[in-house]
This record gives sequence, structure tokens and C-alpha cells, in this order.
Amino acid sequence: MKNKIIYIALSATLAFSSCDDFLDKMPDNRAEIDSESKVTSILVSAYPTHTPAMMLEMASDNAMDNGSKFTVESQEHEDAYLWNDIKVSNNDSPQYIWNACYSAIAAANQALEAIEAMGNPANLQAQRGEALLCRAYGHFVLANVFCLAYNPETADKDMGIPYSIAPETEVSPIYTRGTMKELYGKINDDIEEGLPLINDEIYSVPKYHFNKKAAHAFAARFNLYYHNYDNVIKYANVVLGATPHKMLKDWNKIVMETASNWDVRVDMYISASDPSNLLLLPVSSSWGYWGGPYSLGRRYGHAQAICLNESGRAAGMWGDYSNLLPFKNMWGYDEKLAVTKIGGYFQYTDKVNGIGYRKIVMTGFTADETLLCRAEAYALKNELGNAVNDINIWLSTHTLGGLQVTTKDVVDFYSAVRTMPLDNSARSIKKAINPLGFTVAPGDQEEIIQCLLHLRRIETMHEGLRFQDIKRYGIEISHNREGLENDVLKLDDPRRALQLPQDVINAGLEANPRNK
Repeated sequence: MKNKIIYIALSATLAFSSCDDFLDKMPDNRAEIDSESKVTSILVSAYPTHTPAMMLEMASDNAMDNGSKFTVESQEHEDAYLWNDIKVSNNDSPQYIWNACYSAIAAANQALEAIEAMGNPANLQAQRGEALLCRAYGHFVLANVFCLAYNPETADKDMGIPYSIAPETEVSPIYTRGTMKELYGKINDDIEEGLPLINDEIYSVPKYHFNKKAAHAFAARFNLYYHNYDNVIKYANVVLGATPHKMLKDWNKIVMETASNWDVRVDMYISASDPSNLLLLPVSSSWGYWGGPYSLGRRYGHAQAICLNESGRAAGMWGDYSNLLPFKNMWGYDEKLAVTKIGGYFQYTDKVNGIGYRKIVMTGFTADETLLCRAEAYALKNELGNAVNDINIWLSTHTLGGLQVTTKDVVDFYSAVRTMPLDNSARSIKKAINPLGFTVAPGDQEEIIQCLLHLRRIETMHEGLRFQDIKRYGIEISHNREGLENDVLKLDDPRRALQLPQDVINAGLEANPRNK
């Protein structure tokens, strides 16, 4: 039975219960994919059905402990905040993320095998491109959760995760984690092979697939993490085009037209007709409830102290927070303030008994975040003028009146901001950085990077991406704990990589190290 759990997760022998009407079954219950329509259909299953957003938000500096008078609805919520190894198995736990990603990867591999078996025909090249992007994306999500940030100086030693490239044919294969160098190299290969093949014409609703812009946004973010800044700019340019501001969210319209209606505003945020939304991912998750404006899970959250001093309601270059449109109106409680982007939905399987599944729709990639990827790439190349140009594009849609700044304005503002101490005694929008595998020069370049980290924190609130920025820039953070000293996540803390699911460890895959 050794490796059983790993095998199940990586296996392409899937139970396509929703696809029975169009997929024939082989004797071993594996779907037989032997036509263009079947390949296209199976790729619907090549996207993860769960998200690590809750775990990564709780692990970041976007959350604090509000005290025991408030409740925790589920153990993984608390464990993620405390940087404990999460051993429960629920929608937002490592087990579900692991299984969801490898199941999606298995579907992509099955599609690729079928295409190859049919002779790799021209009419299936777009599907081949989508499958390659899906395979790369599934592994990328897993890397962001269970691995350290990519560091070229240590990548040949840092542990990766198994890279699955074909449907399994063995009963009990042996898996190894490999290195981050190997993992990122394989992700890059799949992206580079898949990108030119993407064709939006095969999709009836492109926003739920790796359409051309979504695929290039993924390539831009991946290359940012991979320290390949020229590629970030190249791929972001495809997404943003000649008039990037037209690709961004019209925050003035969203705020002014829906300021008092949470549901309408969330629906507008995740709308498939919004040009900024590049990839929409419906997933099973309680994060819309725990992170949203509801009384559930108030022990740990994006509390007033953080929001007013570190994130969206802290004073910025725009002055008072009322001039920052996404944070002009917020919902929830002092213990957890919510931006209108991730609403909770309930899918009933039994309305009489109130049984069903909690759902959310995640914006996997947006033009707004892609713009900030490009700006960061410019800044790291020391092309500060280009970085500030992108900052101004972002400000034009995110601030009341469309604030515009010069490089001097940005540098002067952030150089005057006090760096936040590690004990959280004086919260601030600015934290010390220790970049991993790259350098940031003191002075103008560092202040521009501080600005971009601040904007990224605002832009990606509730999405889990802040934790990746903490990892990439070696930012040390501390979490308050009622009745105890703060717990500090140091630069070399192995908890920056969340622990693998316990079943996977028990099956023989090497666990992430932990300090004794």
C-alpha cells in the first residue's frame, strides 16, 4: 500500500461522473478519449477545483489573532494562522489542494496522451496548448504552497514536488520530490511549448479557460517568480496591449454604482464581461464565508489594526483611504474587513436539510495584477521610469481623480515611511526586505519596490498572493497570539513552505523540514 495516496493523486484513472454522457469507458474505468470533442471536454477537468487562498492569507501578514472571545469554524483556519502543520482534511486544507491540483494535472496528461495517440493533428493544437498550460499551472500552484520561493542560488538543493507528465500505468510507482530547479524548468518548458498554440476560438466562454490573455498573464507571473524579467515584460505586453488602462477594472464605476450592495459589487468584480478578468476559477471553498462580511471565523482575520495601518486603509500617496477606490467601501467586522471580490455561494444538494457545498469564484489572473508584475520587472531591471509609468496606469483606475506621480514623488513618499518593527508595535505599510536570489539597491530602486509591494498587497487582498511576495522578498513577519509571545516567521524559517498532506507523507514522500 506504500505510495497509494500519492498514486491516487497523480493517477489519470479518474471518475468522470459528470462526463458519462459523452465519454465511453474502458474496462479499467479510464475514460477513452478518441475525438476532438472528448479532448475538449476533458480539459474542463484540468483546472483545480479547490484553492489555497485561505491558507496563504492566514499565513501572511494580512491576518491577526482577535482573541478567544471569537470563534474558529474549522481547525485548518487556525492552524494556517499559527503556521502549524495542517492535518485535517477539508475543502481548504492541504489534502484537498494537493488532490485537486494533481487531479487537474491528470486530466491534462490524459488529454495530451490522447492527442499524441491521434497523431497530434492540427485541429487539436489549441487543445494541446491548453493542456500544457493547465499542467504547468497545477504544478505552479502546488509549488507556491508546498515549496520555498524559487531562489537560483539554492534551487538545485531546495525541494520541489513530483512533476507528472503522463497518465500512470504502474500500480505503485515511486515518486521523488526533485528540486526547485527541475520543477521550475519543467513548468517553463510546458508554458513555452503551450503558449503559441492557444486559440480562443475553441472556447464558448473563454474566461473559464486558458485563453490567450490568461495564458500570457500566467507566463508573466511565473517568469516574475523565476527572475526572468524580460519575459515578464514581453508576456505582460500581450495581455495589456497598447492601451493598458482600458484593460483594468473601472473602479470608479464599480464603487459609484454599487457602493451599498455587497452581492452586486462582488458579481461585478468576477464578471466574465470585465476585460480585467482573464481567468475565472469556480472552486469549493469556505473562504468566501471566513474571509467575507459574515460572523463566521472571526478569531483570525484582516482586522482593523492591519487595514488601517498596513493595507488598504492606511494613508498612501493618494492621501486618505477614501481616495483609494477598492477600499473606499468595506464590509464585515472590526475583526475581519472584506474587500468586495470573493463572495460566498452555496450549492444545495439537499435544500430540505440544508446540505450542500460552499463555493467561490476566484479571479485566477487579472490585467491589474499583470500590470503590477510588469512594473516590478521594470523596477528590478532598474528601469524606474517605466515602472512608475505602470504605477500611474494603476493609480489612474484605482484612485479618486486618477492620481499621477513622478519617480521623485514615489521615492520621497516611501523613504519617509517608517519601516515596521517585527514586534508589530508600530504597524506600517513598509517592511524590511531581504530579496532571495536577486538584489535591490538601496535608495530609489528600493523605494519603488516598496511602493509596488504596497500596491500588490492592496490589489491581491484575499487571494493568497501576498504570502508569495513575503516569500520572494524574504520579508519577516510576526503573528500575535493571545496570551503568548508573538510567533515570528524568520527569513530561514522552513514553515514558509506549508507542510505536505499527512497522507502523502505517510505514503513515503519526503516531508518539508521543520525546526525542532
